Amino acid sequence: MQAEQSLNMNLSQHLAMTMKLQQAIRILQLSAQELRAEIEKEYLENPALEMDYGDAAPEPSNPLLQAENISRLSEYLGDEENRGSYSPEEREPGREKAAPVNLTLEEELLEQVNFTFSDLQQRAIAVFLVGSVDSRGYLTLSIEEAARAVQSSVEEVSAVLRRVQAFEPAGVAARDLSECLRLQAERQGIYEGLVAAVIDRHLDDVAESRIREIAAQEHCRPQDVQLAVDIVRQLDPKPGSSYGGDDPAYITPDVLIQKIDGEYQVILNDNYVPHLHISSVYRKAESFDAETRKYITQRLNAASWLINSIEQRRTTIRRVVTEIVRVQRDFLDKGPDFLRPLTMKEVADEIGVHESTVSRAVANKYAELPRGVMPLRKFFTANLAKAGSGEDFIAGQAKAAIRELIEKEDPHKPLSDQKLCTLLKERRMELSRRTVMKYREQLGYPSSVKRKRY
Repeated sequence: MQAEQSLNMNLSQHLAMTMKLQQAIRILQLSAQELRAEIEKEYLENPALEMDYGDAAPEPSNPLLQAENISRLSEYLGDEENRGSYSPEEREPGREKAAPVNLTLEEELLEQVNFTFSDLQQRAIAVFLVGSVDSRGYLTLSIEEAARAVQSSVEEVSAVLRRVQAFEPAGVAARDLSECLRLQAERQGIYEGLVAAVIDRHLDDVAESRIREIAAQEHCRPQDVQLAVDIVRQLDPKPGSSYGGDDPAYITPDVLIQKIDGEYQVILNDNYVPHLHISSVYRKAESFDAETRKYITQRLNAASWLINSIEQRRTTIRRVVTEIVRVQRDFLDKGPDFLRPLTMKEVADEIGVHESTVSRAVANKYAELPRGVMPLRKFFTANLAKAGSGEDFIAGQAKAAIRELIEKEDPHKPLSDQKLCTLLKERRMELSRRTVMKYREQLGYPSSVKRKRY
């Protein structure tokens, strides 16, 4: 019997520890926005919790936060002096004021239909045409199909379509790319000469950068064609793509890395995350009956587990980011070209945690740097072997070198991928042509044939 009780107690302890560990792991990998949602959810479900928004959370190093004594923990967390204050006028770091929700393309066009068409038959045709415009802004059926669907003549549908094509955004309701670009060029008063020829007859040649072939057919200089192509490329091939009904996405940085008195400081962004403490009602559990005290104890335990998990998250993130800052000081001072090779295992070994802990600590989290907001995972990059030695070069350095070479190349004689390989080798970066091509494409540069200027 005693052995059975001991086994049950061990199983209960193991289960409790597992629940604590699972909660700590889950809380650690949440972003600031996800953590806020989690806290608000737990607040609604646990009456022992109270929540406020303050400038400063309790320091994780306070020994009371690690105490097993529920009454001491509740006294500490319920102490008014430990609560932060919140003022709605204070700006939360790294978060912009919300912009209005955008209209969808269909909503935008329907508003213009209501202002443009007074005739009910024409308005019905226009509404049908708008409903047949896809997310790119293109009409997805022919005039003949539309006429049959609305039981009208081709002439009347064509007349309505011309008025719809005069709506904003310019180029909307076109039936193909050429018509889309033509509508925009006409709106700007540039649909003439070589620009018109390029739009009407040479879009396929433009896609393949066949400038000389276009010049030969149009009996002009390649330089003139190049100028016309540059103008056409300023037009929008997908005029509807900028519309959408989703709320704008915002990034809330979890940490702020600021240079203070010549040294970088890691500051956790706590203003966005609510602070939890124990409700004052639950601090005097002795006055309740046994069943109520049992319930209160369960709620207090759940509250303390959650608060400890949040504090552990803060401590772990601070330690991880502090080590990143120590290693990447040159990057913070001088920019992307100085990002050093760094693995999560190296950080984990340095601060004495498992590699998976570092991975969870940086997952879905951002740092606000003097240069802007950056995902924490970006500090960890793939390595490239440096020719002739055991040193490492990160992929970012190779891309920076490729970008520099392309930006400084002669536009009339752009560098081929093989030439880039040769120049990188002179910098002791041994890369295959395939790798150079991959990095070039990732940087958004077309091939040398398409970069050539006349």
